[in-house]
Amino acid sequence: MAGHSHWAGIKHKKSKVDKIRSKIFSKLSREITVAAKLGDKNPDINSRLRSAIQSARSANMPKDNIIRAIQKSEQIESTNYEQIRYEGFGPHRVACIVETLTDNKNRTASNIRTIFHKNGGSLGTQGSVSHSFSQIGVIKIHKSEISENAVYEYVIEIGVDEFLVKNEYYEIHCKKNDIYEIKKKLELKIKNFISTEIEWIPSNLISLEKGVEKEVLEFLNFLEDDDDVQKVYANINIKE
Repeated sequence: MAGHSHWAGIKHKKSKVDKIRSKIFSKLSREITVAAKLGDKNPDINSRLRSAIQSARSANMPKDNIIRAIQKSEQIESTNYEQIRYEGFGPHRVACIVETLTDNKNRTASNIRTIFHKNGGSLGTQGSVSHSFSQIGVIKIHKSEISENAVYEYVIEIGVDEFLVKNEYYEIHCKKNDIYEIKKKLELKIKNFISTEIEWIPSNLISLEKGVEKEVLEFLNFLEDDDDVQKVYANINIKE
């Protein structure tokens, strides 16, 4: 019985991991498809597509999945995806920005509103939260790609706004309009990137008590689990 119970636990964990991976791949595939639909199918020419593919590779998405996502862009000419931003306050007045990519904005709006309300939050209008965030370019590079000294000297040379050293990766901040130009210069020295994104960075972070933090993280997970949600940003301080 102990063995059976142990295997049941392993299967449950594996099923959960597979489900999470499947959801991540689905979101990445959608971004690749939309990027290919809106621009050139060649990632060397289409910077948005190139970044989407690099994010997919960083998540270990199989090459066949990436190819299928690009090919799918030729099959969805009648489908119009919209990028819609939602803003509001989650539990304990945590400020949140939710970026979605959807082919049905009524469905998405209803789902997002329900998640906020069920978790003691409230959805606001655009601008109700974003004024306390800054939208900047964020490029992440795994430490195995280049030494800290080498990348530091180079980012100083090409002129970025900020260079951060995290546990497993370097994080480069720049103006959002400069991100692809900066990325192009970095590609002369670095082959692989974790991600290249325009992100919302909060002006001030708030710290939460342990019990409260769990509640807020569950709320953010509910948002991220929605199929139409691509990115979620909040002004909470979470230790790496």
